[in-house]
Amino acid sequence: MLGEKQGLRTKILRVNAVNPDPDAIEEAATIIRKGGLVAFPTETVYGLGADALSRDAVFKIFEAKGRPPDNPIIVHVSSLNDLKKVTDDISPIAKLLIERFWPGPLTLLFKRKSTVPDITVAGLNTVAVRMPRHLIALSLIHASETPIAAPSANISGSPSPTTAEHVFSDLNGKIELILDGGESNIGVESTVLDITCTPPVVLRPGGTPVEEIESSIGEVVLDKAALAEIRLDKYLARSPGTKYKHYAPRAPLILIEGSSLRKVKLKVQETADNLKKQGKKKVAIIAQGAHDYKADIVKSLGSRGDLDEIAKKLFPTLREMDEQKVDAIVVERVETRGLGLAIMNRLRRASGGNIVKV
Repeated sequence: MLGEKQGLRTKILRVNAVNPDPDAIEEAATIIRKGGLVAFPTETVYGLGADALSRDAVFKIFEAKGRPPDNPIIVHVSSLNDLKKVTDDISPIAKLLIERFWPGPLTLLFKRKSTVPDITVAGLNTVAVRMPRHLIALSLIHASETPIAAPSANISGSPSPTTAEHVFSDLNGKIELILDGGESNIGVESTVLDITCTPPVVLRPGGTPVEEIESSIGEVVLDKAALAEIRLDKYLARSPGTKYKHYAPRAPLILIEGSSLRKVKLKVQETADNLKKQGKKKVAIIAQGAHDYKADIVKSLGSRGDLDEIAKKLFPTLREMDEQKVDAIVVERVETRGLGLAIMNRLRRASGGNIVKV
């Protein structure tokens, strides 16, 4: 399957996620070593990878995605030796967290080495690093012989990709290769934790619940960007996905929040009905328990309380809203325990601040 735009031919290689084909991995690693772009699966979402230590290579990520230059990129490593290529500051708390959570969906902020180009970290003195829990990703990083900078493999601001098809839809003709390892398991990005300060600060909730981190190291603080309840246009972004409207479908999204599920459900239906009265031709409701609502399109993210299922379905459902060409979307809130905090962070970002509290 090939596409052509901007002079590039995007190739898709299907790769077994349990036993990656060495030839496919080497083909992708060769592109990375030559300064090109490769999209690859991780356990969270698909990433768009380039040599993290090459300014020119990382610039291509920003160009392909249309990514704002003040939005830092997470660096992916496959070993502690890789980590030492980007930082000399591996503290005792870092070692504890690495032992407990790596490989996995936890990104840690370290003081950067001068070998890391400014463009990779948006000029900050810190670098965000994680070790993915996916054999294709780990094999690619190892074969490339360099840490790999990799934001989500989508057009900047749109819902993150959890399949190779999502990547192809967004970046066809803009990148050299997509490694297709099937659907991502978790469905939301990693948690980002700043360990350069005391107590550590959660900059972005994600695939590693805050409760699990606290059970390992004690108190952590939620940065205002982690809650995503207000617009932060002038906020100095220390982590991806904290400043701009993000993860958003094309249609306006209204998020209904509140502690009373009964009141939330009533407001969701009322808001959808009002949008129809205002002339919106196709109104969608996204909820848990689709039988509770009536609208042109009603989509369930899964059973209430099944946060793993909801997280996995979130971005594909938002992308489906684009495919269905809806005119407005009303979303029922998710409880904020465990993965729910990450899910609500993404929904608040997708709403661009269009939040109704009841």
